[in-house]
Amino acid sequence: MLSAAISFILTAGGVAFAGLRAYRRRFLSATRWFAVALLPAGLYLTGLFPLASTIGREFADWATKLVFDPRVWTGIALLGVSAVLLVTTRWVGRRGGAAVEGAPERRAAAGPAPERPSVAPTPKAPRKPAAGKPEDGLGDFADIEEILRKRGI
Repeated sequence: MLSAAISFILTAGGVAFAGLRAYRRRFLSATRWFAVALLPAGLYLTGLFPLASTIGREFADWATKLVFDPRVWTGIALLGVSAVLLVTTRWVGRRGGAAVEGAPERRAAAGPAPERPSVAPTPKAPRKPAAGKPEDGLGDFADIEEILRKRGI
């Protein structure tokens, strides 16, 4: 009974930590933690958890439970899911399909950058004051005022 509590507390803690990693958008790490968190429950259900086995239990007894006990098959399924998740996350991490924490970002392929057509801004002719308005000495501020007016400020 104590071994069941220990194994399921370890599993619940691992799943909670995996949830926190997923909340922080570290999905690859969260999947790894979830896979590791399934191990204690799977080992307990199969009878392979060290505290679950009694001293003197023979292999024939465990093999009999393996065949007839659905709990053991549930544990084997959990261990299988855990193994598949660990192998998959390792494969995805090496392949570069997801960002790995602490790894430098990949740079673009080496070589010259593709040329972009450059559009040079055309210089505007200096504004002359309107014929009806006298120059008020705010020539530079008139440009700023025009920019602010264009932006609606």
